[in-house]
Amino acid sequence: MAADRPDIDIAPFIDHALLDPTATAEQIENCCQEADRFGFAAVCVYPAWVRQAANLLHGKKPKVCTVIGFPSGATAPAVKLYEALEATDSGALELDVAVNLGFLRSGKIDEFHREIAQICEETGKTVKAIIETSLLSDAEKKLAGDICMDAGAAYLKTNTGFYGAATIADVRWFGEITKGRVGIKAAGGIRTYEQALDLIVAGATRLGTSRGPDLIRDRNNVVIS
Repeated sequence: MAADRPDIDIAPFIDHALLDPTATAEQIENCCQEADRFGFAAVCVYPAWVRQAANLLHGKKPKVCTVIGFPSGATAPAVKLYEALEATDSGALELDVAVNLGFLRSGKIDEFHREIAQICEETGKTVKAIIETSLLSDAEKKLAGDICMDAGAAYLKTNTGFYGAATIADVRWFGEITKGRVGIKAAGGIRTYEQALDLIVAGATRLGTSRGPDLIRDRNNVVIS
């Protein structure tokens, strides 16, 4: 690693994701154990596994995060709200909510805002709005980001990972949009420590990845010249 690049403990930035639809209870348990062992910020699992994760991580540092309307965001607003409320009742403290891009592009701004605002208000939990930057123009990213912040989102999240990967350019663009008012979560395609480091330097305050332990091992193998 170049001498002018910082060496950062990235563990507190990581949302350790296990969003494989075939994941088993044993794998969920292992994911939670890894998050606790490495000191990750959170685990991110599907809603069906929230209660198990909450029980496993009770009294421990990592928070339990789940996904809502994932990955398309095209679920009916009432269904998203129910899913979010059920997840919080089961122990989720953070909600990664896929926004409805069809509403955004159809000019249904009130509906777009209302959906996120209701989830923020009625759950009272940390909401990370997944903007899906790979599918939007810069103007659309800004519009979506502004609406989500106004609706109460605590983070803007770049991607689900299903339609594209996080980029430094998008993290920087979110930095221009947010001006430090909310957090920025980069997710999708983060496979190495240096990728993670670049995204943090660009302004990411959380990283969504299924490869958290690998990134930590990668960091430990990096020789700083």
